[in-house]
Amino acid sequence: MLRPRYNTDKSLNSRKADIQPLKESLQALVNAYKLQGKLNEVTIVESWEKIMGRAIALKTQQLYFRDGKLFVRLTSAPLKHELTMAKTKVIELINAEVGVQAIKEVVFL
Repeated sequence: MLRPRYNTDKSLNSRKADIQPLKESLQALVNAYKLQGKLNEVTIVESWEKIMGRAIALKTQQLYFRDGKLFVRLTSAPLKHELTMAKTKVIELINAEVGVQAIKEVVFL
């Protein structure tokens, strides 16, 4: 008659001490590979319409980043002027969406 084998090894129980939540593991991975900046940029591009509204998103031609600056190419000169006047508010809205100081300056083209 065959008996079932039970592993009485104590090392299996010590593995539970190494278990951490998936969120913490992913955050550690992002930090290790220094990906947080790029993830913030992707978040900003993906939520541009939510942050600025549909009317501005429709007149936005291109978004790109360089050295902590967000460059926004617009198709409307009057809109460009309005947003230039409200630059600090735009920066606050974007950084509030991301949750960190991701952008230091916005340049409207």
